[in-house]
Amino acid sequence: MSQQQRKLKREAKLTADRPKRRYITGFDGLRALGVIGVIMYHLRPELFQGGYLGVPIFMVVSGYLITDGLVMQYHRTGRIDFKTFFLKRIRRLYPGLIAVLFATSAYITLFNRHLLHHLHMMVLTNLTYVYNWWQIAHGQSYFARFANGESPFTHLWTLSIEGQYYLIWPVIVLGLLVFVKHRTKMASVVVALAVVSAAWMALLFALHPTADPSRLYYGTDTRAFSILLGAALAFVWPSAELSDHLPKAASWTLDGIGSVSLVGLLIMTFTLSAQSGALYLGGMFGFSLLATALVAVVAHPAGHFNRLLTNPFFAYLGSRSYGIYLYQFPVMIAFEHQFTDVADHPLLYPVVEVALILIIAELSYRFIEQPVAKFDYRQLRTWLAQLVDRRVADRTPRIVVAIAAVILAIGSVGLVQAPHATAVHESQLAKRLKQTKADKLAQKKRLAAAKASIAKAKSVAANAAAASKSKEAASAAAESAAQKHPVNQKYEKYGLTQVELQKAQQIGITGVGDSVMLDGQPWLQELMPHAYIEAKVARQMSASIGQMQNLANTGALAQVVLVGLGTNGPFSRQQFDAMMRVIGPTRQVFWINVRVPTRSWQNPVNAQLAAAAKRFRNLTIIDWYGYSNGHKDWFYPDQVHPNPKGAPHYAAYITKCIVAGVHS
Repeated sequence: MSQQQRKLKREAKLTADRPKRRYITGFDGLRALGVIGVIMYHLRPELFQGGYLGVPIFMVVSGYLITDGLVMQYHRTGRIDFKTFFLKRIRRLYPGLIAVLFATSAYITLFNRHLLHHLHMMVLTNLTYVYNWWQIAHGQSYFARFANGESPFTHLWTLSIEGQYYLIWPVIVLGLLVFVKHRTKMASVVVALAVVSAAWMALLFALHPTADPSRLYYGTDTRAFSILLGAALAFVWPSAELSDHLPKAASWTLDGIGSVSLVGLLIMTFTLSAQSGALYLGGMFGFSLLATALVAVVAHPAGHFNRLLTNPFFAYLGSRSYGIYLYQFPVMIAFEHQFTDVADHPLLYPVVEVALILIIAELSYRFIEQPVAKFDYRQLRTWLAQLVDRRVADRTPRIVVAIAAVILAIGSVGLVQAPHATAVHESQLAKRLKQTKADKLAQKKRLAAAKASIAKAKSVAANAAAASKSKEAASAAAESAAQKHPVNQKYEKYGLTQVELQKAQQIGITGVGDSVMLDGQPWLQELMPHAYIEAKVARQMSASIGQMQNLANTGALAQVVLVGLGTNGPFSRQQFDAMMRVIGPTRQVFWINVRVPTRSWQNPVNAQLAAAAKRFRNLTIIDWYGYSNGHKDWFYPDQVHPNPKGAPHYAAYITKCIVAGVHS
């Protein structure tokens, strides 16, 4: 026997002696829970505030499985087969990705052309797995839902992070196995990297607590900790070496850890907002730790959680979770583009959308993902010959190829047209919501003026008699000026009397709102020149409480406060009460309810505001929804933001309500 033969025999014996990797069916259950959470978050965020946390579950599972497989391969063969690893990833991921990119591009080309702008770059960066960095570089917000039309690819940032992980991680694992060697030390190194990633996320948030957190949400550097925690677990918890039998006490301990982890994950899924400071200051890291603990319990054959998460329903969803995740957002965007009355059908429409997602994902799984993943490319010539041979009875491949060719052709047309679609994409609304340097400078001047005016008003208010006399004098002056020096007469046709217009000139208010208020700010500022309005695109309640507190702390919160929040998402009663506590019981609060018919949370938000008005004596709800409903011509195509025709109605109605409330 030659030396080479003896070497091969030893390697074969070593391979045979090593335990074989087992398929952990419970991971399909985890994937199913993850994808359910993400879809429900996108469909009903008012019910599933933290459903987006399904993504860290995917990442932890992926980090564990990939690292576990690489370590096992190295111990069995003494090397890592990079070629096979990358080819498997390409076969597994690219067919579905290409299908969703080109199918969506074809839909955009035919039916939703205002989304053409940057389409070619979105497709290219997704195919090269750098889309998340492209989103960051181009200021793409995960939370801005309306201004330029919502991208059907927004959710694909996570695939880019996973793709970057697949490219780099095998090399890092090999380096750890060769140079560090000891499993606990390797796990410690990876945990340290995870902690650095989480700390970096927290630091960036702390430096810019009121900024749009999309940079933190998309960044590979700020999201890597979920994958790294799963990877660290694989070094010390190898699936093939976990015993089938444990003492009963140890088995119950595993189940206890799994129960606590699962309950913690579910609580956070229902309560942790994507714009909450707690999320970025350790909340997401904590969630990932709980997910890692649950993955460890599910992976262990002596526990009961693997069986608990193993059932036909979870197996089905888990096996198709990749396709379901891919197609969910394009289906939702396409559906809601055609059916804009989502708020009126909070149950029916989500059911229809989920059904469409499942059907399309199943078709993709059967006719694209699985056939390509299992295809023997050595038989390509034979397959092509059979494809054009009419004597072959099975027409399915020909039909699939024909449909794919049409989709690719139409999608490609859209990609060619995309670079020239800039003017179409830069909507009038998007331009309105952009702040120039001049706008920012003017805002600083208004802030300084507001602080001075508020300080003066406080000194007057300190003397009750003087305050009463000042109010009476202002009212008399307004009536006199209405006759002698009329102002803003063009607004009289919007329902404001000249006396009301004069009174509005004297009212000092502080406004905090989202892009709807930002859209109407010029008209509000014209009607109430002493108003200081702090409005921002994509703003939600969770990020606004701190902003309101900052205004109060810096002397910029007037006695009259205008709030316009709820367009971009719902809020809890606790968040609302926290906002009212920050404003305080001595100030008058005017809260504009929402008109957002394309989102499921419109009616719940408005119902919550109406109920809150009964609990807070200093709260008045401005019924913009009731006033504007039935006037579609007042709005941009998103049916949310007032257009130049509707904006004067918006500002005049709000001003009239404030004047009536302040002077009542």
